[in-house]
Amino acid sequence: MSRLPQQGLVLAARGWRGAAVCKSCALRRFSIQPAQQKKIPNRYLGQPSPFTHPHLLKPGEVTPGLSQVEYALRRHKLMVLIQKEAQDWDGLDHTVILLSNPTYYMSNDIPYVFHQDTNFLYLCGFQEPDSILVLQSIPGKALPSHKSILFVPRRDPNRELWDGPRSGPDGAIALTGVDEAYTIEEFRHLVAKLKGESNVVWYDLRKPVHAELHSDYMQPLAELKARSKNRIQGIRHLVQNLRLIKSPAEIERMKIAGRVTAEAFTETMFASKSPVDEAFLYAKFEFECRARGADILAYPPVVAGGNRSNTLHYVKNNQLIKDGELVLLDGGCEFSNYVSDITRTWPINGRFTKPQAELYQAVLDIQKSCLSLCSPGMSLENIYSLMLSLIGQKLKDLGVLENNITDSHFFKAVRKYCPHHVGHYLGMDVHDTPDISRSLPFQPGMVITIEPGIYIPKDDASAPERFRGIGVRIEDDVVITEDAPLVLSADCPKDIYHIEQICGRSS
Repeated sequence: MSRLPQQGLVLAARGWRGAAVCKSCALRRFSIQPAQQKKIPNRYLGQPSPFTHPHLLKPGEVTPGLSQVEYALRRHKLMVLIQKEAQDWDGLDHTVILLSNPTYYMSNDIPYVFHQDTNFLYLCGFQEPDSILVLQSIPGKALPSHKSILFVPRRDPNRELWDGPRSGPDGAIALTGVDEAYTIEEFRHLVAKLKGESNVVWYDLRKPVHAELHSDYMQPLAELKARSKNRIQGIRHLVQNLRLIKSPAEIERMKIAGRVTAEAFTETMFASKSPVDEAFLYAKFEFECRARGADILAYPPVVAGGNRSNTLHYVKNNQLIKDGELVLLDGGCEFSNYVSDITRTWPINGRFTKPQAELYQAVLDIQKSCLSLCSPGMSLENIYSLMLSLIGQKLKDLGVLENNITDSHFFKAVRKYCPHHVGHYLGMDVHDTPDISRSLPFQPGMVITIEPGIYIPKDDASAPERFRGIGVRIEDDVVITEDAPLVLSADCPKDIYHIEQICGRSS
């Protein structure tokens, strides 16, 4: 990672409300390097810290593997993008506002496990609900100079008795390295200062992630701004542009997620037998991920036996897989906020039948061809076009499509047997940076999936009978590099010989 030129340091003695600010906070406003690190409070915070969880975080890290400097650099880069977008807007102040997720409830007062909004998390690493991140330009200083402020839930012994410890403003500053932090109630004072014509607010009105904070603070501000020349500007697309290219530290997190998931797949294959309940394989896969340090599964996995593999998002996982059937497992884990997304298909009894092997090998050949194209300058859309052509040729070779099919019907027929795209972007979310076009040329640091499949439903009378009821998908996670693609899931078996060797150990 290249170092940015050092910013000039200017002392400031007052915060955004005129409150006194410590010297180290004042210095931090004008540098992407943290000033002398504040001591983490000797107590539990609202998330792991180097003091309470030294087995997870090193000193200076906000989340495992990611330091205060990394998060400060992200905020700096975002303000650089805003500087470019606002280069003709002279004499204006800029304020970026991102809301955290709220706590969601499955019923009454029973909460779901909290999961932070990933755009908010990407810029500060703070993992408590009901919080707000503000990045504010500094009067008299040109962008990208800015100060970062967190508004967080206040310490409340009564609520902490039930819900666990909160970081409070002091813990939030020490852990994340932001310049200032206040209780969430103080945010109203900042909002009052943003109503003027000279203030440009960057905030996502279309998709507010926290309904209550939005209605209490941002909706009234938006209505006022709508009547002025400086309407609220969207920020989501700029954050996604940053998230698209992963840093070395992010790729290290994703390597671990890929390795953990690959090992979980291997153990799940080893545990396969016939007959077996899909729910057992689901439980086995989740256990093996969690036992290796995964925080949660990245999404509800598909564990689809037999003809159910032709339902692309089958997640009921409650049927019995019979002897002689394949199982398609599409699963991934989240490890330190970064996810994996892998799919494998294997025979539950450890041996592919001849038709299963033919269809499987066809998909594997296509997938390997697609993987070879994952290099700078290509795009997901380019590879998708190639995938459709390769699937069409394989379907002709297998007798599923007629050799004399016309060009006008060819791609329609292929999409019948593979109705999904070749892949998507991957990162903190499974379908990461969803607003970024799949036609964008690859750059080093992008992470994608490559996942061709062929699905032949049991009731497809037009297909050869030996293939009916078979669905195959093979999916790997790939980092684009200057050289050969880096396959994060390379340890997950996918050649027929290796799969049969692993599954055969259990018989």
